[in-house]
Order: sequence, then C-alpha cells, then structure tokens
Amino acid sequence: MRDIYQVRTAVVDDMQAIIGLINEAAEWLRTKGTDQWANPWPDNEARDGRVLRDLRAGRTWIVHDNSDLVGTITYGQEGSEILWTPDERRSPAVYICRLVISRQCGGREIGAALINWAGKRGRQNWKAEFIRADVWTLNFALHNYYKNEGFTHVRTCDFKDPWEYPSAALFQKPTAEIDQTAAALFKELNSASTDAAGTLSLQP
Repeated sequence: MRDIYQVRTAVVDDMQAIIGLINEAAEWLRTKGTDQWANPWPDNEARDGRVLRDLRAGRTWIVHDNSDLVGTITYGQEGSEILWTPDERRSPAVYICRLVISRQCGGREIGAALINWAGKRGRQNWKAEFIRADVWTLNFALHNYYKNEGFTHVRTCDFKDPWEYPSAALFQKPTAEIDQTAAALFKELNSASTDAAGTLSLQP
C-alpha cells in the first residue's frame, strides 16, 4: 500500500468507469468459487439504476493513483429497512456498498483502507457509531475478509428465495476501532457534478 491516493465524489460521467470496475470484478470472482455478481442483480437495468441513483445523490466516491483508476466505494447513513432492524437503524452508522478495487491494484489493502476512510468520514459528519455492510450471502471468503478487518457477523437474513436479496450477510464494526493510519491514505479532491436541475457545482 503506497502513501496517498486521490479520492473525489463520483459524478454521472464516471458511471461507465464504475460499471467497468464491477464487470472486471465479476470476471475475477468467477474464478473464486462464488456466484457473486455472476449476473447483475436482479438484472442489468436495475443494477445500473442503483449505480446512477447513488451517483446523483453524491454517495459514490472514486479513487485514483494520479491518472490511474484505482477503485470506488458507495456509502451513506441510511440502512435498508429489509435488512436492519428499527433499533439498529436508530444508531447512526455508515452503510457501505459497491466497494470495488481494480485488479491491477489488488493486494495493496486499498479496499480495507477505504472502509476505514468511509467510517472516519461518517463519524465526523454524523457521529456514526458503526460501519455496516451487507455482504454477498454465499461469498464466504468475503465474510472472512470482513472478519479479518475487525467486523462482527450480526446475522444472515433468511429470504425464501436467495435471489430476492442475495447480499444478506450483515457485518458491522464500531467506528471507534477504525484504523486512523489507513483512513489517512486518501487526499480528497473537489469534483464537478450536476444537480437534479442540471446545474454544475463543486463538491468536496
């Protein structure tokens, strides 16, 4: 893992780059004995719609190493009502998803650092007490990854049809336990973005 990466709020123009990272990760996952992202859930249109929605809401970030695309992460402060209980959602938290690192940058622990960075921002911005993630139900290697990063397995939600929501293994980690050194590996840049009215603005 190197010294500093550049991170900025992603914009709609970044969508194809983000989809490219997802597709690259899907190809790699096919070699790892998991069905994660073998097909977009529940289909391409819905998957792309979620990506676009989060871009427009300013919840997605993109990481570069100078001119090289490194990865992306999406996070927010609202937990899914079908996954997290009302009591859990009353505790302020950072809910992360769509964490994808370019395979060219694999092995640098950038994903783990991004998780800590998102947790640090959530703790600063809305006093988040936890970092939370819903993890692909049958990707047990990914479950172990989160456990190794200090997360606790809360539960796996039981859906009658696993395809109803295939990312139902819930993990959380207190923000008090984030790695501050890892979280500091990102320099935040300003991003040009457009709001719902199409007005160009700058966001931190």
